[in-house]
Amino acid sequence: MERRGAHLYLLITMVLFGSGFTSSKVVVGQLPHDVAAMLRFGGGAVILALLLCLRPGPGRFSWRELGIAGSVGLIGVFAYNFFFFWGVSLAPAIDGSVIVPVLSPVLTAIVFLVTGRESASFVRVAGLTLGVAGAVVFFLGIGGGGLTGSRLAGDLIYLVAAACWAAYSIASKKVLGGMEPLRATTYATGIGALALTLTAIPSLSTADWAAVQPSTWANVVFLAIGPTAVAYLFYYRGLRSVSPVTATVTMFTVPVFGTFFSVLFLHESFTGVQVVGALITIAGALLAVAHRPDLRPGRRLRPAGAGPRP
Repeated sequence: MERRGAHLYLLITMVLFGSGFTSSKVVVGQLPHDVAAMLRFGGGAVILALLLCLRPGPGRFSWRELGIAGSVGLIGVFAYNFFFFWGVSLAPAIDGSVIVPVLSPVLTAIVFLVTGRESASFVRVAGLTLGVAGAVVFFLGIGGGGLTGSRLAGDLIYLVAAACWAAYSIASKKVLGGMEPLRATTYATGIGALALTLTAIPSLSTADWAAVQPSTWANVVFLAIGPTAVAYLFYYRGLRSVSPVTATVTMFTVPVFGTFFSVLFLHESFTGVQVVGALITIAGALLAVAHRPDLRPGRRLRPAGAGPRP
C-alpha cells in the first residue's frame, strides 16, 4: 500500500512537471529567465514555509538538516532551474519535456552502473547505448536554424538540466533517510530559491515589469503552487518508498503530458526526425532503467540507492 501511494504521488508530480514546461515558456516570454526562476521558486518557498509553520504538532529546527537539505536544493532547485529556464528561453518547451525527463533516468542509471550500485547486463548497456543514440538523432533533427540556431543551444542546456535532476534524485534519497518530506522540501526549496534570487539581481532592473500581462502573472502563481510546492513535496514523498531509478522511470510520462500541454496552449511541434529520436531514446531508457538481471535463488535485490527507512 505504501508503494502504491508513492507511485500515485510520483504520477501527480509528473503531470505537474509536464504542465510546468508550458507555463515556464509563457513566463520567459515576458521576463528574463533568471527572474522567472526566482519568482517561481521564491513563491514556492514561501508556500512551503507557511505549510511547515501551520502544520499541527511540535516544530523543530536543525541547522544540520538545513545544511544537508539546502545542499541538495542547490542542485535540484538552483542549478536545475537555472539551466531549465535558460533552456526554455531559447528552445521550445516541447523539446525540454522530452530531453529532461527521458535523459535523467539514463544518466541516473549510468551513475549507478559506474559506481557499482546497479549490476551491468547486456540489455542494460544496450538500452543506455540506444538512449544516447536516440538523443543524438533528436538533436540532429532540430529544424529552423539547423545545428547553429538557438534551439540547439537551448536543447543542450536542457541536457545539463537533466544531469542536475539526476544528481538531485540520487542525493535526495540520502536526505530523506532521516528527514520528513515537508521539512526537507521546504529547506531545499528555500536555499535554492535564495541562490536563484542572488543570481537574478542583475536582471531585476532590466525587466519590463509594466509590460507583464495578467496571464503571465497567473502562470507565475501556478508555477509556484503546482509544479513547485506541490510537485517537489510529492516527489520527496515518493522517494521515501522507492529507489531513485524507480522514481525517475515515472518521468517517462512527462513527455506525454508536456507534449499535450505544449501543443494545446503553445501550438508547438516536433520535426519528423525529432519524433524518431525521441521514440528511440524512450525505448533505450526504458531498457536501461527497467531491466534487472536474474538473481540467484534466495537472493533479494536491494533497491539502488536505498537508504534507511524513516
